[in-house]
Amino acid sequence: MKAIYKKIEKRILERFNLVKEVSIKEIDGRLIAVIYPDFEAFQQRKIINISDEIKWYVVGDYNLEPIDNIEIDAFKILQHPLKEKEVLYTDVKKEESVVYKEIKTYLRSVTSADIYPDSHLELDLDLDSLEYVMLFMFIEKSFGLLLDEPTFSNLMRMQPLCDWVEEHCQRMTMEEVSWSDLLKKPSRDKLVNSPFIMMVWKAFCWTYFKLYHRFKVIGSENLPEGSFIIAPIHLSMLDGFAVLAALPSPILRKSFFLAYEGEFGKPHLKPIAKYSQMLLIDINKDLNASLQRTAQPLKESKNLVIFPENARSRDGKLLPFKKFYTILSKELNLPIVPVVLRGTFEALPSGQSWPKPKEVSVEFLDAIYPENRDYKSLSDVVESKIRAVL
Repeated sequence: MKAIYKKIEKRILERFNLVKEVSIKEIDGRLIAVIYPDFEAFQQRKIINISDEIKWYVVGDYNLEPIDNIEIDAFKILQHPLKEKEVLYTDVKKEESVVYKEIKTYLRSVTSADIYPDSHLELDLDLDSLEYVMLFMFIEKSFGLLLDEPTFSNLMRMQPLCDWVEEHCQRMTMEEVSWSDLLKKPSRDKLVNSPFIMMVWKAFCWTYFKLYHRFKVIGSENLPEGSFIIAPIHLSMLDGFAVLAALPSPILRKSFFLAYEGEFGKPHLKPIAKYSQMLLIDINKDLNASLQRTAQPLKESKNLVIFPENARSRDGKLLPFKKFYTILSKELNLPIVPVVLRGTFEALPSGQSWPKPKEVSVEFLDAIYPENRDYKSLSDVVESKIRAVL
């Protein structure tokens, strides 16, 4: 097996320039990729979500075409070369400045990890893209500084970040931050309503799914009046088109679809996306503006289609649900309609270029209202309702 592992390592290093070193190991019957990323490459490409990039565009892409059908089960990211011993953060001694202490106090409210000067904000403190947004907002309100993703990509350890804040600090008044602060700000972008084009899309998609996939729609009566969030599971590239086909025309005309800019922001697709009521976001670029753009339809009494998993499953199993859709629901006091898709993964799984004529159905479940739930418990309810009917 060692020879096979060497082949896997070689392919990863040849195909993925974000990986500097990799070692494939079998631990407890699972194949683990131990990866030392090329941190300079991440900085040059202004990528601030290292784990997601490794998960989807290194391990995930390798698993689409695995050598001898041997897939990688999990991965571990190292912050030092494979042959070097990791430096313990507790060995680093430095007097804490006022700025350092204030940022450390803030971070203690969002992470349970120990915080040291050399702590990596993602890999050690486990901050995700949403927590970056709140950190940026805290730095803006407390220190008068606008921190953007390209700058932040070079400041992803505690001490460099604090040094940068201290060097550029405009004021020092510690302020609380909340999601309502962000969402109440108007988006810089105007919504492009294209009801006629949406009806053309619906006619095409309905015909395609009905003839090729024996399409069924269940639970349309569960769609509430007024503005709401449509939350489908994401198993296939067909999912968005299936939801579009399934939505009743009056609701579809005022529904906007959240989409990843990396897929639909390409030159030949961007004009189509713009006039097809798509909202394009990139979690590595101007995330504040992307989140404000996402909230805009709901603030204008329209609907939003957003995948709770924030990614497409590669194996047909549900991914962990993220919380931004529940933040929107809670802060804007709007219901969520969970949506179950069946057959889309069997028709077009990841890595397949042409769909098979499998039966596809879309089921709209009962609307869930935020009530007194927090973000996580609201997401847990949505996920449990979906799992109960799968």
